[in-house]
Amino acid sequence: MYQNFLLPIALAVLVTTLPVRAAEPVQADLVLNLWPNLPPDFRPNDQPESDRSSTNDRPVAGESVIRLGNVQTPQLHIYLAAKESATDTAVMVCPGGGYSILAWDLGGTEIASWLQSIGVTAAVVKYRVPTREERKNWLAPVQDIQRGIELLRSGAVSDVTVSHVGVLGFSAGGNASARVATTTHKFYSIEGDQATTAQQPAEPTDSKSFESVHADFAVLVYPAWLVDPSDSAKLVEELVVDQQTPPMFFAHARNDRISCLNSVTMFTELQKRDIPAELHVFSDGGHGFGSRPVGLAHDAWPKLCEHWLRDRGWLNR
Repeated sequence: MYQNFLLPIALAVLVTTLPVRAAEPVQADLVLNLWPNLPPDFRPNDQPESDRSSTNDRPVAGESVIRLGNVQTPQLHIYLAAKESATDTAVMVCPGGGYSILAWDLGGTEIASWLQSIGVTAAVVKYRVPTREERKNWLAPVQDIQRGIELLRSGAVSDVTVSHVGVLGFSAGGNASARVATTTHKFYSIEGDQATTAQQPAEPTDSKSFESVHADFAVLVYPAWLVDPSDSAKLVEELVVDQQTPPMFFAHARNDRISCLNSVTMFTELQKRDIPAELHVFSDGGHGFGSRPVGLAHDAWPKLCEHWLRDRGWLNR
């Protein structure tokens, strides 16, 4: 008798605790391949691009996450701001995923929808993964992001004419975005139709090349691997903050397994050089919260970021 009574309750609890598939991502207004032929150092494999998510994955705000894997054809997915509210700013959106996958909706298309709502054209970067086992696991993603900025600035993207281009990245995407923001040269060259890796010069030698790929600002949300593993008060060697580094906005949780000192230390380096920056470290939230509201303080970061963008003049219509 009691077993029959409890069974429906147990089933109801089970159903309500299973992750729900988030709404299908809104289709982009325009999708274009980033490279004219093959990307730099292209090493194709025989595994197709696919959603690698499963029922065993951790849900976010009770919803599942599209975990896009084996991306071999890097692309820009453009979400145009409505003409009546459009600003002169575009943002390159760089999903997280540990350089293994892309959290495509959580750190990509959902962010694009928010940016559209505040008059910003969003370009979600489908950058190459996996690269986690590469010696420079960040290099291919950074090349893809820089190439996207170059395309936006050159006017090569239909219906996109903007004065400012920023980068916005989560976790590994935040790592790549930070590297783009602190780099003074391009990490690739194109000879004919073939893209190749450029050798890093000791000093910037091509200011025009730098201008074409530089970011006007960076929004870093729980960025990963910015600090020296042996001394979290220092940035990793390749990250150099100087007077050319653009303003930045940070959002991180104190209890994130990817230490909030990644954001704090980068903010400190910016502060030393009087580069405008805004830092928000929330008491709770862990890692990978995206922009899905759960009733915690970190729900506020998109609105805080909107105010920051407006204060800096990047939301002018």
